[in-house]
Amino acid sequence: MSNSFYSHGKLLLTGEYAVLDGAKALGLPTKYGQDLQVSKSDKRQQIHWKSLLNTNEVWLDLEFTWDSEFQFRSKNPSNEALVLSEIFSWIAQEKPSLFHPKIGYHFSSTLEFPKDWGLGSSSTLINNLAQWAEVDAFQLQDFAFGGSGYDVACAQNSTPILYSKKGLPPSIEAVLFNPDYADQLFFVYLNKKQNSRDAIQKYRNQSPENIQLAITQINAITQKILKVTKIEDFEVLIKSHEQIIGSLLNQLPIQKRLFSDYPRAIKSLGAWGGDFVLATGGEKEKQYFIQKGFTTVLSYAEMIL
Repeated sequence: MSNSFYSHGKLLLTGEYAVLDGAKALGLPTKYGQDLQVSKSDKRQQIHWKSLLNTNEVWLDLEFTWDSEFQFRSKNPSNEALVLSEIFSWIAQEKPSLFHPKIGYHFSSTLEFPKDWGLGSSSTLINNLAQWAEVDAFQLQDFAFGGSGYDVACAQNSTPILYSKKGLPPSIEAVLFNPDYADQLFFVYLNKKQNSRDAIQKYRNQSPENIQLAITQINAITQKILKVTKIEDFEVLIKSHEQIIGSLLNQLPIQKRLFSDYPRAIKSLGAWGGDFVLATGGEKEKQYFIQKGFTTVLSYAEMIL
């Protein structure tokens, strides 16, 4: 008999980077997520781990053993094997009863989205494992990957959330965000997964005063976005948000950098320069991106819970 666990993916509408320092961020759980199946096995002190892509192709197939000190090891030298070993060691220290010497486990994890989409292959995995082990997902995320934790909060929720990290536990508030103009919002994949490490370093180079000013401005924009009823007002707000983050990163917003002739509005979501962006417009505007080679275009209704 196996136990099943599920977590939602995520997109960050407001507060990217500044969420690390307590900005109120608007997170959007997605209809795409990750499933985890866990069953006991008769192979004592062994774990068989399998990860499947959304195409059902196996991309990780690993074996782990553990000792009396709850040190987990795999013969596979990959970074994924090392990270999972460390995660299991952390869980075992928190819940030693899960790793009785007379039992073993089989884990099978399946993504519902391409793993290079940036929707949270790591955060959905962390939240699923935390559900299975009945440990704090934010503590596990902080140990394994760091970051703000908003992605874990999205994994746990089925409505948009206001998220603020001021220690643990973070502040999470379910909010309504399904505006009348939602049919004029869509998401475009920029054909590459983005690593935010360099941008975070640029952000960290800002003075505390500049960061705090930006947080105040972003918090105000987030609250206004939850209230505006016209697409034109929403577009003004997301363009202002792009300018604020662009100043912090010393980087041009994606619309000015790649899509300067686009007639409506574009906003980065999370890490700048890759993954998905939000755009406003209709079918004509969607074709603009498709003609430029960005063929993964999803409507708001297709993407967001």
